[in-house]
Amino acid sequence: MASSFLSVPLKKSQAVDLVKPLEKFIKNTYSGPGGTQDDFTPQLKELDKLRESATGKTLDRHDSSLEIIQKYYDQLCAIEAKLPITENQIRVNFTWYDAFDQGMLFLGKMKKTMSSGDYERMCVLFNIGALMSQIAAAQNISADDGLKNAAKYLQQAAGVFTHIKDSMAGPFQQVVTPDLSLEMLSTLAVVMLAQAQEAILLKSIQDKMKEAIIAKLSMQASDLYSDAMKQAQNPHFGDLLPKEWIPTLAGKQAMYHAQAEFYMSLMAKKNKNIGEEIARLKHALELAKTGGSRAGSTMDLKDFTGKIQRAHDAADKDNNFIYHDRVPELNTLPAIGRAAVAKALPLSKPMNPKSTDLFEKLVPLAVHQALTGYEARKADVVNREVGRLREATQLMNSVLASLNLPAAIEDLSGDSIPQSILDKGAAIKDKGGIDKINQLIQDLPELLQRNKEVLDEANRVLDDEEKTDNELRANFKERWARTPSAQLYSPLRAEGGKYQSILDNAIHADAIVREKYNKHAENITLLCKPEELPGKIPSSSPAAALQGSKCVTDLRQLMEEVETIKAERDVIESEIKEAKSDISSKFLTALAQDGVVNEESLSVGELDRMFGPLQQQVTESVGRQESLMGKIQTANTEFCQQKQASGSVNQREEKLKDLAAAHDAFMELISNLEEGTKFYNELLLLLVKFQTKCNDIVFARKTEKDEHLKDLQQNIAKQPSQSAPTPPAYQASGPGGAAKAPPPRPPPPQVQPQQQPQQAQPPAQQAAAGSQPQLNMPQPGQPQYGYNNPQYYSPPPMPTSYNPYATMQYQPPPQQGATAPYGQQPGAPPYPQQQQAAPPYPQQQYAPQYPQPAYNPYAPPSQYPNPYQQQQQQ
Repeated sequence: MASSFLSVPLKKSQAVDLVKPLEKFIKNTYSGPGGTQDDFTPQLKELDKLRESATGKTLDRHDSSLEIIQKYYDQLCAIEAKLPITENQIRVNFTWYDAFDQGMLFLGKMKKTMSSGDYERMCVLFNIGALMSQIAAAQNISADDGLKNAAKYLQQAAGVFTHIKDSMAGPFQQVVTPDLSLEMLSTLAVVMLAQAQEAILLKSIQDKMKEAIIAKLSMQASDLYSDAMKQAQNPHFGDLLPKEWIPTLAGKQAMYHAQAEFYMSLMAKKNKNIGEEIARLKHALELAKTGGSRAGSTMDLKDFTGKIQRAHDAADKDNNFIYHDRVPELNTLPAIGRAAVAKALPLSKPMNPKSTDLFEKLVPLAVHQALTGYEARKADVVNREVGRLREATQLMNSVLASLNLPAAIEDLSGDSIPQSILDKGAAIKDKGGIDKINQLIQDLPELLQRNKEVLDEANRVLDDEEKTDNELRANFKERWARTPSAQLYSPLRAEGGKYQSILDNAIHADAIVREKYNKHAENITLLCKPEELPGKIPSSSPAAALQGSKCVTDLRQLMEEVETIKAERDVIESEIKEAKSDISSKFLTALAQDGVVNEESLSVGELDRMFGPLQQQVTESVGRQESLMGKIQTANTEFCQQKQASGSVNQREEKLKDLAAAHDAFMELISNLEEGTKFYNELLLLLVKFQTKCNDIVFARKTEKDEHLKDLQQNIAKQPSQSAPTPPAYQASGPGGAAKAPPPRPPPPQVQPQQQPQQAQPPAQQAAAGSQPQLNMPQPGQPQYGYNNPQYYSPPPMPTSYNPYATMQYQPPPQQGATAPYGQQPGAPPYPQQQQAAPPYPQQQYAPQYPQPAYNPYAPPSQYPNPYQQQQQQ
């Protein structure tokens, strides 16, 4: 009893380029926090080469081929969390053909193209299971190692197909080829499991195990093959499965049931239960014959059947002559147990122990996104605390400027320029002066315009492609079966809206900066020219008597405290900006333990730990400032009361206040403009990446659109433009394929030599008169008409109007020695021509014909019987 295993064919795929899209995604995505500046081009080329080896070449039925495809699958699993291949992230179109479809000459093979890493992994894993089945089928099952390897690979293949069915194929059921349907995967899994059970059974037979164990193993194999046979006969499969599958499954189901009964008969023989032995052998013989008839040419069960037949005959003979044991009914025998040894083995990770992650330096995308969120939260904390410090400092400067401090206590003489004013002017010149401010202000609109142009262009390409997609969807309706552009672009639209909001806020901030510049530009310019200050600042009467007063001393001491607070704030601000933390390790740990990263919880806790003490210092500094400003205002009030001032003194103080305010405004402007320039430059890089992303997805969508249009046009061209016309009645087939008899022809005309024949009425008029056309049979002695009497044959007259469906009348050759006109008997009077009126009814779709069975216009006249001649003979 020879046995062989069924194998699953491999899916075929089209070549794709993995290097360019993956390289672009790495550069655009992993250049920020948590990313790397390493060049991954060699790794990408190796991955592309690995795919070509796993899918583009013919794989041998060997372990080395299985290692190649397993390595590629392991790499796909490794990059799943790092390089997501989807329609709106990394767009790579994978095309896979149905494994079982052999294709047609013009229609080709069934295929499906998707931009999905999950789809690629599922198809590659399908090929792993298929290759395992092929390796198992190639084993030498007559050898012990061959059966062991076959059982191992078949159980692994069953686990592969089960894993695809349970964990991967669900979301793709509406779009995949039939070989990846849940029904087909379930069928393949149970076929592999049944064959694995068979391999274990054959190994037990070779090892000469006990009959009871072999019988249980055989019965379990029969049950599995029965389940496989039922599932393989799914009407949805059609002719997809190879033609030898169902006969093989059906044959093995009956064969192993017969084998179970055979080994149970051996046990009965040992126990001297001859009747049970004969009953089981009889049933086994019936099953073996059934299996042979089911399997046909796919399996040879003659030896197996003969073996059972010989055992049955011997047992029956012994029983008849020796034992005379009663043969029990089959349904009274004990049921045969089952031994389910074969199991679908779960997938190992990695599938190939030799696999290594080519992109080990890249963190998972979830961790990278968590790092990005963490950096955003950190930036918010930094900006908030630095903003608190700067806002408090600006408030303090504005209050001191309104009080003309410290210039008021330095300008007691009333004629000299206060040193603080000179220092402020020198600080402005060191920063570039008014020219620096003017250059930065002139550059801002150009940077803003460049950012707007990039964002507008990105939105335009999305709008154009979405409009085209909507138009095609309106034209083709449900046949335009692809993801709508509006749905696909929703993340990009949200990202573009975020950038637009950022630009709007930047425009508003630019307006505030320009307003402040216009207010203080004149005094900033004056501070840059110290030689012009004496002529621009009004003089006043001396106030030297106040130089040693207590209020002036207190104000000077308070001014020193102000400078101390400013210096402390510079240190605090520097510590806030330079604070760092190793949060990535915590994110990786959370991802490994929970499968997800709770970025908010982890980030908030880490930021509180890192910035808590610094935030407390900021709060204390702001509180000290409030107390200090109260003391300064009290001392300044006393100073103003003691000071004897004239009008010119008031004008001088106002000018000194304006110059101090101009210095503070310059420092704010130069900081704001430099930050704005940096902001626009960084935003431009993000917008360029966003534009590139939009262009890439639009280009991929256009390529997909062209391919989809091509497929639709081919499908439309294959469909008939209209239904075929209904064939004439005489071409219709009757029961059993025989042609239906045509309607009876009108009778031949009555020939009367001395009388004018009457005109035949059309069938419509006869029907109106309530009469039916009658067949006028010729009497003895009258001329006979018909196909079998060429001497007296006269063709019926042609109808008045041309009938394109009429058949041509047969014209027999002239008789030798005939002198009378054709159709006229020698010596008979001339045959009058039949007159036929023009029919008032619509033209018939067939020509009138004589009654005859199964009319064939191409048959010779001898095949048609002559009813007139038959009647005359009777």
